[in-house]
Amino acid sequence: MLLLASLTLLLTLASALPAVAVDEPPQAPSPAATPAGPAATPYAWPDGEPCPHPNPLPTPPAPGATPRPLPLCPAPAGDPLPWLFNPLFQTLFLGLVVFYRLAGDIGIAIILLTLVIKTILIPLFRRQIVSQRRMQLLQPEIRAIQQKFKGNRAKVSEETMRLYRERGINPAAGCLPAVLQLFLLIPIYSVISQGLGAPDISSALQFLGQPLTDLVQCQAPGDPGVPCIDPTVSWLGNLDAHVPEVLVPLPLPFFPQFGISSLALVAAVLQLIQTRMMMPNTNDPQARAQQRIFLILPLFSIIYGAILPAGLFLYWIVFTGYSIVQQYFIAGWGSLFPLFGWHPAFARNHSPRFPVPQYTPPPQAESGESRKDEARRSPTDRAAGTIRPARSRGRTSRRGRRR
Repeated sequence: MLLLASLTLLLTLASALPAVAVDEPPQAPSPAATPAGPAATPYAWPDGEPCPHPNPLPTPPAPGATPRPLPLCPAPAGDPLPWLFNPLFQTLFLGLVVFYRLAGDIGIAIILLTLVIKTILIPLFRRQIVSQRRMQLLQPEIRAIQQKFKGNRAKVSEETMRLYRERGINPAAGCLPAVLQLFLLIPIYSVISQGLGAPDISSALQFLGQPLTDLVQCQAPGDPGVPCIDPTVSWLGNLDAHVPEVLVPLPLPFFPQFGISSLALVAAVLQLIQTRMMMPNTNDPQARAQQRIFLILPLFSIIYGAILPAGLFLYWIVFTGYSIVQQYFIAGWGSLFPLFGWHPAFARNHSPRFPVPQYTPPPQAESGESRKDEARRSPTDRAAGTIRPARSRGRTSRRGRRR
């Protein structure tokens, strides 16, 4: 469900994303094709390197022509969206370039960058998993509250929040990692789709105004038609990471570019596994109906396989696989098994390595009056209070007893 929401928002912002990470400068128009007029005014980086102004916008390519890759340039000042995402874009892009230089393969570089990001976010995602698990353990009590105050939504909400406060659970604790995950997905998309296709990346390889252009040598320096970083993933059949991967084209009348992507299929399967592991085993018909809806949502990622770049799905596959391992250590297999009637021995009576502790009510604190009364009592009175008084028995005769 999170992937569907993230990708939907990502496609909604697709038209604005070039301004988020980079601004595409115009191609130099030929004098014969463009009437004479004032030339575009260049502006400079802090180190004095000129960069073309993003306005006027480049003319769209002719039908059927491949758009020419453009160098990375700073976003115009005064636009809040680039101001928000440019630092994050540049940090992720620098990390990707460093791993690309170490590994020599952009696919391995994307995997290493994803592992670093996910490792840094371990505390936040652990808090999310623990919060979800504790809320699942409270479901029987929440259903009892709903049955007790059936028809009174205000009272049900009040009692549910009171239960959360008593157990020390914040229902919004799992929202921050989800929002952060979406916040990272947008610049990662720009890094892969634009950074890997740019012939000149010198403007993005800067830190505190100091150029770091010696981190990587471009494939064909000075050639505007060749990307600086090789986007080919050799161990995935020479897959181009910065464009969508379509394994089996299935053009539709309303979607001519539609097709089946192998990476999108793998991402959908991993999403299904993670979703089932997050669900508790239950016999409640209403809860099981909701679980079936959640199992359908990850399949929508297959549609995006023909739209989003293949490198983004590689990032998402590693990110989801890491989350599955983390989920296994904290919450176990969840409701993943039985799977189509298969219930392996290793999943039976399995206890997680770092389980979520059960709730134990705190000891009741004594009131101030009772402590004062206890202090005023003498040791003899306190000792006498622990002696059980003898029961008085009436006189009974042998004749009155029942034999």
